[in-house]
Amino acid sequence: MALRSAPSWARPSPEIGSAVSKNLGKAHVRNRVRRRLREIYRLNEDKFLPGYDIVVVARVRAVHSQYADLNKQFLRLANKLQLLRPLEEKEP
Repeated sequence: MALRSAPSWARPSPEIGSAVSKNLGKAHVRNRVRRRLREIYRLNEDKFLPGYDIVVVARVRAVHSQYADLNKQFLRLANKLQLLRPLEEKEP
């Protein structure tokens, strides 16, 4: 999986898009990968900084990956691109 991002000048809330090649399999397989990626983003949307559009490029490995692995990789890549909000420190 690869993540691309660009500043969104038109709207403050981030949007997500996906690029899923026919190399991944038939339509039902590609759609399952897309649905998983959208759900991962939806559940973690509050962690993302506003003002960015995100494109997820799915690779063949995403078809056979477990949901938890996709989630972990998605957040790791988003953090690497500095798209996530900083963790808030808890006051004692």
